[in-house]
Amino acid sequence: MSALFENDEPFENVISIENKCTRLNLNENIYGTFAEIGAGQETVRHFFRAKNPKGTIAKTLSAYDKDFSDAIYGLDPQHRYVTEYRLKSMLQYETKLIEKRISRIKHPNKMFFSFANTVATIDWAKKYKGHGWLGIRFQREPRQEYSEIILHVQLHENSAAHQQISLGAMGVNLIYAAYYQSDDPKLVMQHLYDHLDTGKIEIDSINFTGPIFKEVDNRLMSLHLVKNNITDAVMFSEKGNNILPANVLYKKNLLTLRGSFRPVTNLNLDMFRTSRKLFLQEKDVDKENTVIIFEMTLNNLKAEGEIDEKDFLDRADLLCASGHTVMISNFQEYYKVVEYFSQYTKAKLGLVMGVDNLEDIFNEKYYRQLSGGILEAFGKLFFKSLKVYLYPMINEETGEITTSKNLKVHPRMRELYKFFVDNNRVVDITDYNKEALKIHPRKVYDLIVEGNPEWEKMVPKLTAKMIREKNMFQKPASAKSSH
Repeated sequence: MSALFENDEPFENVISIENKCTRLNLNENIYGTFAEIGAGQETVRHFFRAKNPKGTIAKTLSAYDKDFSDAIYGLDPQHRYVTEYRLKSMLQYETKLIEKRISRIKHPNKMFFSFANTVATIDWAKKYKGHGWLGIRFQREPRQEYSEIILHVQLHENSAAHQQISLGAMGVNLIYAAYYQSDDPKLVMQHLYDHLDTGKIEIDSINFTGPIFKEVDNRLMSLHLVKNNITDAVMFSEKGNNILPANVLYKKNLLTLRGSFRPVTNLNLDMFRTSRKLFLQEKDVDKENTVIIFEMTLNNLKAEGEIDEKDFLDRADLLCASGHTVMISNFQEYYKVVEYFSQYTKAKLGLVMGVDNLEDIFNEKYYRQLSGGILEAFGKLFFKSLKVYLYPMINEETGEITTSKNLKVHPRMRELYKFFVDNNRVVDITDYNKEALKIHPRKVYDLIVEGNPEWEKMVPKLTAKMIREKNMFQKPASAKSSH
């Protein structure tokens, strides 16, 4: 298995699943319940096979029948069973029950936990690969308020039996990490993959909450999922918590703006305003069923080599404060974004881009790795109902505005380009703010670093206020002097 994280331990030094269970079982103060729905009791099975299972297992339950599950945990508002809501209901119910049934007077040093999962494995026709929610609610000190680690997984193996084995291993890894590695959430994430790899099971959402994790920013945890190739894309809401992409994207009309957002400028907001207006005018696009996503790629974040976590959080804070849903991805090419979205929706898709981005899309050098070259990429990019909303570019010396009508592409690409423009797959944004065209995001950032107040005219008022009050995008003094 290849290393997922920097400074990974060699595979042969990773503690075995059996030894993890044994260590937990022999700790007389760690005690809890296991509730596993949909994929068998794969996690608790490991604890039963290890030494002294009675030391850890208070109860194990598989409420496989839906009526039994509803009777115990209550109805999910959407009448679904493989959901975060169902998982949280299970965790909360089971911890309340163990607190009620195990005497604190008799067991003053017990640290309780509830582990739960709700999973749908691959179907017999192999049409749906399967997915699930796993979580642990636990104490690391007696009587402590509970902390939680909750994650969503996509299952990639082609048999239910293999998926169950992987889920069992990840469940053990999660419980062990909660008790012995949770001082460092990144270490937790690393060790969730002990004896596993992302080709088998993919984590696409994870949240750490509670007193142990009060200093954790879950957006950083999202970033590390993408950075370490655990998943291709993650999303977080305006509240800053990680959200499951499938829940956000499912059957929605999607409009996406890609950028570095370092910081959000008046240019970005004008692109958002004008493209949103056009997108909502499209046939069958209902405002209530439309999601607008601000996307940053890993390349957007690697402005100067490695990703700077503070710099990332500064950008994220500004986007969240403006009420936007944010996606972090490792999709360099736009067609990969469209492929990703197409897994979840057949509704309308829109990409907002500037003229320079559209020029890049029609450059053949970016598609040499594809057997079908640029034609294959365009077949994926302009899949069904996708449109590009093109924001113009100004030549500040001549005042000339470049749109789809006068954009120059390579002679070999002219007919292909003309086909998409003539068929209304590239739509010019005309209701733009001409002053916004003159804003260069990199220049705005440089002015902030230099301490030149001119940048304040180029960003929204809320953005300017937050940058000033929180000293965002400030380099250490040593870094400034080296420029």
